[in-house]
Amino acid sequence: MSNCHTLLADLRRKGYRITPQREIIIEVIAHTDDHMTAEEIFAQVQTRTQALNLATVYRTLDMLVDEGLATRINLGEGQVSYATVKHGPHIHLVCRACGQIMNADPQLLEAVAIRLQTEHNFNPDLNHISIFGLCERCR
Repeated sequence: MSNCHTLLADLRRKGYRITPQREIIIEVIAHTDDHMTAEEIFAQVQTRTQALNLATVYRTLDMLVDEGLATRINLGEGQVSYATVKHGPHIHLVCRACGQIMNADPQLLEAVAIRLQTEHNFNPDLNHISIFGLCERCR
């Protein structure tokens, strides 16, 4: 079953009504291997239909995030991006100076997760995060 069909089936199973607008938005985000902003998703949806607005895109993305089917991440400069959970766990290293984004192995944060759990009784979600700093070139 494709990622799109899996997302739609999961939402139906959770009792959500799948409107044509939601289905188009989910198809767009499910068929990309990259992160997309709500505006990018909206632009792609607009090539298929004019029957929805940006608010509908945001509401659908919020629903996917709330249900654990997508993630929301800040990649700097106010740019909030979304990806489905099929994108998998990873860390974004974002350079504050040039904006370059690199990926890092999420296992690097295992020790941090363990310390947060043991010292603070806090279970962190470190599967998809951004860490801001300076890249080698800008340092």
